[in-house]
Amino acid sequence: MTSSNLSMSILRRSLRVLAGAATLGVGSVLLWQARAPQDLPAPLVTGEAAITNAYTLTDHTGRTVTADSFAGQWQLVFFGFTHCPDICPTTLGYMAQVMDLLGPDAEQVTPIFVTVDPARDTPDVMAAYVEAFHPRMVGLSGTEAQVAEAAANFRVWYERSEDATAPDGYTVAHAGHIYVMAPDGGFVDVWLEGDAPADAFAANLASLIQSTGNSS
Repeated sequence: MTSSNLSMSILRRSLRVLAGAATLGVGSVLLWQARAPQDLPAPLVTGEAAITNAYTLTDHTGRTVTADSFAGQWQLVFFGFTHCPDICPTTLGYMAQVMDLLGPDAEQVTPIFVTVDPARDTPDVMAAYVEAFHPRMVGLSGTEAQVAEAAANFRVWYERSEDATAPDGYTVAHAGHIYVMAPDGGFVDVWLEGDAPADAFAANLASLIQSTGNSS
């Protein structure tokens, strides 16, 4: 299977995951769309996945950023939280591996980790966390309202639930998708760690970078 076909296969599979009830609290995109505010900004891409790359958040250095702060860069956007016991460290490690496999093309890519647990994931906490994965990784946090708006724009489902065995007595269920955003901010693709090896993702991303003429 070619990288392009593999990418489309993963996109369709990922959207089916979003559209159906999944284990570990991954909700359907249709359910989230029904719950999401109806006055969201117009999406940059329309179709099966109406993803809007829009937010105002604080990065792990304490700087206020928006999606425009990463204009001109390919972006890999993932929502999670630092107390996540499994999917987050696994997915961030996967993203770091993709970055390493890209070689010089990695200079054209910014991996972004957006917390869905801003009460605990302050900029300082995010800084220590993302720096453990990759030097180019950016951690984004903000107020509860800012994070909720960002998640709604990306059609990301998450939900806090009480859990006496978890740190601070709660955990956060969330979707595990990696959104590929183009240098102009438009939505391109979505991937799931575990659906394809990192080298396949890296090869697909390298092809996208080269197709724009931005390869190093």
